[in-house]
Amino acid sequence: MRTPFLLVTRSCKAIHRLQQSAFVSPVSALYRHQTISVLRNSSTVSCEDDRSYYITTPIFYVNASPHLGHLYSAVIADCLHRYKLLQGFNSKFATGTDEHGLKIQQAAEAAGKDPLTFCTDVSERFKHLFNSCNISYTDYIRTTEQRHHQAVKHFWSVLWNKGLIYKGSYEGWYSTQDESFLTALQVGDAVDSSGNEIKVSLESGHKVEWMKEENYMFRLSAFRSQLLDWLKGNPRAIQPELFYQVVLKWLQEDLPDLSVSRQRSRLQWGIPVPGDAEQTIYVWLDALVNYLTVAGYPDKHNQLWNVAHHIVGKDILKFHAVYWPAFLLGAGLPLPQTIYVHSHWTVGGKKMSKSLGNVVDPLERSKQFTTDGMRYFLLRQGVPDSDSDYTDDKAFKLLNAELADSLGGLLNRCTAPALNPAQVYTAFCPQSFPSEQGGRAVGEDYHMLEAVKNLPAVVEQHYESMHVYKALEAISACVRQTNGFVQRHAPWKLERSDITDQRWLDTIIHVSLECLRIYGTLLQPVVPEISDKLLSRLGVQPDERGLADVNFLPKIRGMDCPFEGRVLGSDTGVLFTRLENLDIDKQNRKKTKKAKK
Repeated sequence: MRTPFLLVTRSCKAIHRLQQSAFVSPVSALYRHQTISVLRNSSTVSCEDDRSYYITTPIFYVNASPHLGHLYSAVIADCLHRYKLLQGFNSKFATGTDEHGLKIQQAAEAAGKDPLTFCTDVSERFKHLFNSCNISYTDYIRTTEQRHHQAVKHFWSVLWNKGLIYKGSYEGWYSTQDESFLTALQVGDAVDSSGNEIKVSLESGHKVEWMKEENYMFRLSAFRSQLLDWLKGNPRAIQPELFYQVVLKWLQEDLPDLSVSRQRSRLQWGIPVPGDAEQTIYVWLDALVNYLTVAGYPDKHNQLWNVAHHIVGKDILKFHAVYWPAFLLGAGLPLPQTIYVHSHWTVGGKKMSKSLGNVVDPLERSKQFTTDGMRYFLLRQGVPDSDSDYTDDKAFKLLNAELADSLGGLLNRCTAPALNPAQVYTAFCPQSFPSEQGGRAVGEDYHMLEAVKNLPAVVEQHYESMHVYKALEAISACVRQTNGFVQRHAPWKLERSDITDQRWLDTIIHVSLECLRIYGTLLQPVVPEISDKLLSRLGVQPDERGLADVNFLPKIRGMDCPFEGRVLGSDTGVLFTRLENLDIDKQNRKKTKKAKK
């Protein structure tokens, strides 16, 4: 009988052979992708490569400064990256900027700058925002880098050599703002600000123009059935479910071949087509290859590319869920394991726009609410499958209630010298709080323990599906239960001179500290600075903060607790300082003055 180890070893070798092999047809590439998935899922023990993880944001277009939606994409990806590190994965996280295209060329001209200088200035603004908001990327890619140019030219050559790119003529609608070709069904009538009738994209609302030019075409039409097979065989490849269904619906219709170049006379700011100096590679083909560039394409990409996961906004879903997989199948490369899709942010119920003056500056707000406060708000309020609404008032109320009052108040209570004069991780008394109901604990206390015991699994499920808001809801509910536990038993009323009361007081504190340790550990991907402050105050060392270390309340099961009796960390002040909403305070003062008059 074969041992599991031998089976796993052979599975790993089979996966490696498939990853290294070259394929010449879309069907073969799809077969390889499906076979690797089956081998991975059938192994009872993971291959070494399976401990790798690669997460990407879209690369952001540098025609304007970063806004709230850009930060949201980056924070989601950062959360998943940090979560995978906590699980023990070798995780890589890429973000960056998309710097080619007609829109950039025009914006640079309008600013009176050469395109590269213009791109560098805006790219630095994105990098500054991400660094300020604790986005822990491992690679920041710019499409103007030489390594990317080489990857794009190689990728183009592979498609060309396989006969998947051909010289043709494109005639149809084109949106410069979206850098997107559109069919007649995707275009509608509108009136511009001057009252002129124009054609616009039905999806984005941006103006489109009729274009006719000779360029290169990609045989997208050849991939419709393979894309359908991929999605039907991998129902969780696009998440949430809503967007998976959207893509399936798109694929019910014919896919016309896609123009993948522009005439150099129209577009100079881009990568020239190999062997044809009169043509520039289409900006989306160029941009999408960035994910491969970071992975090490064309020579050293296998390990990372086989564990690729993308975070994208719903407005660029077609590019990532139809065009990109088709390009990859054509090139004989594996498809992304998951495409996570998120929706947009409105402000006060309206779309963000310069004309309305309601564009939220994410850097300014992160200074106002703190970096962790901004991260927490976006991930707590952001719902992937529907648009979320931002107001300053919502942010103030949420952060004060959940971070300052609930979580911060619980930590302050349990570590305050009045209740914990020895400043230690107090002892647990099994007689006061037995594993079965009895002692001084009541039914609600056991319900709380059950909820906290199950919390890591619940949070893991929601992190994995990108429903971070649900994970935070679950954590917040448990924090409220723990506050209720402390309030219910009022340890400040116990008589310290009574040994029984003292043991019960220590047990209340011990249980509460154990709850806080779990919350601090699980919150690390979302609010890394607050979590570090909380865990450091509890005396939890850096090497004791992984998901494998949670082991909630072992004393109630008769096991040793490594933290019991340990001296707490130093008190560095409140966990999260309450925020003052200056605008609301001003309004309240005005109302008070009017009432007095």
